[in-house]
Amino acid sequence: MQVFVRDKAFYQKVVAIAVPVSLQSMITIGVNMMDNIMVGKLGETVLSGTALANQFITIYQICCMGIGMGASVLTARFWGMKDLESLKKAVTIMLRLCVGIAALFMIPTMIAPDLLMRMYTKEVEVIEQGVLYFRFMVPCYILQGLALTCTIVLRSVGQVKIPLFSSIGAFFVNILFNYMLIFGKFGAPRMEIQGAALATLIARIFEFLFICGFFFFKDDKMKYRLHDLKMKCGSLLKNYVTISLPVFVSDTLLALGNSAVAMVMGHIGKTFVSANSITMVTQQLSTVLIQGICHSGCIITGNTLGEGKKEAAQNQAVTFWFLGAIIGVVAGGIIYLIGTPIINCYNIEDSTKVLAKQLMNAVAFIVVFQSINSIMTKGVLRGGGDTKFLMVADILFLWVVSIPFGALAGLVWHLPAFWIYTLLKIDQVLKAIWCVFRLRSRKWIKII
Repeated sequence: MQVFVRDKAFYQKVVAIAVPVSLQSMITIGVNMMDNIMVGKLGETVLSGTALANQFITIYQICCMGIGMGASVLTARFWGMKDLESLKKAVTIMLRLCVGIAALFMIPTMIAPDLLMRMYTKEVEVIEQGVLYFRFMVPCYILQGLALTCTIVLRSVGQVKIPLFSSIGAFFVNILFNYMLIFGKFGAPRMEIQGAALATLIARIFEFLFICGFFFFKDDKMKYRLHDLKMKCGSLLKNYVTISLPVFVSDTLLALGNSAVAMVMGHIGKTFVSANSITMVTQQLSTVLIQGICHSGCIITGNTLGEGKKEAAQNQAVTFWFLGAIIGVVAGGIIYLIGTPIINCYNIEDSTKVLAKQLMNAVAFIVVFQSINSIMTKGVLRGGGDTKFLMVADILFLWVVSIPFGALAGLVWHLPAFWIYTLLKIDQVLKAIWCVFRLRSRKWIKII
């Protein structure tokens, strides 16, 4: 096998998918960063309340990504096979699941927002701020879920520009209404944390209308329309469950694992939560290319295997592994360099800044392995249909190693912030190494 594929068309396809996806990720993260900075001007209590409320919402977002990415494994393969009927059936099952999951998250957010906040912190003031934020989030679940899953499927057939345009529009909508409603500008009332939540809701409405409007009424590749929601999907259900359900379970466990990590941090104290919320945005901003390459890996692998080219898929997978390592090193360097300037943008105590710097250094180390792991497990191996094995790996590395050792480091051993974060994320290191052995075995290539 060659370390790097010598095919210009392959790299052109990687770039064609990765660049728009990365730009979209950068815009989304930019919105989150501006949210954090604006909310951070209101103080650490408000910042912590928003950050912890978003931890629960993130569980839902990752569940939707699991549903969407699970469907995209099939849609990318069916697109390579030119089987539009099966592709539409996969999309129909995906949309039905998305609506069901949205309902499951909407109910507790409506009836017990304070209970949700207590899972993450015992500080009454932080809980009160989180409850205020949750009030506007109920309709966001269905809006964001449909927009997100439709976006992922659009990417799987090469429609990457429309989601990018949607994110650009949402960026300006969110920033404008954040400024107006948080601080009471241009004649709007000063709503503080509730203003941030309302601005998010308005942006979600914009995204939903833009993406779903195109998906159901304009797209001329899949040509999926509203009446297709009624189609019978029984013939594909077994394949969908076999391939997509492990992806959903895996991503849901990841979401719950991230939530458990947030609980550990929340019980350490709001200073740690505030510091971590700063590092999270910085980490996301410096790893946008990883997200782009990850989606490229999944889509290209699915298309290649759909065309029946197993050896080409194997060679491409090796190339993706090395691309992940290179990008990870670059991302780690960026985080290390920009960490201090980013931290100084926030109105926080000196002790919080010290914690944030330690966490930044830990993120710079972990991101090298996170890059390899994400591109391989959420991209290439998933695109190859190796979803059951990946689910088992996620359970073992995250729930048996990372969370127990991270909890001990933070709540029992009281280690420095660098080591707490490193142990909470040690599964990234283990999975990056494990991917080498899985790749060499070739067992990751599954026939659908």
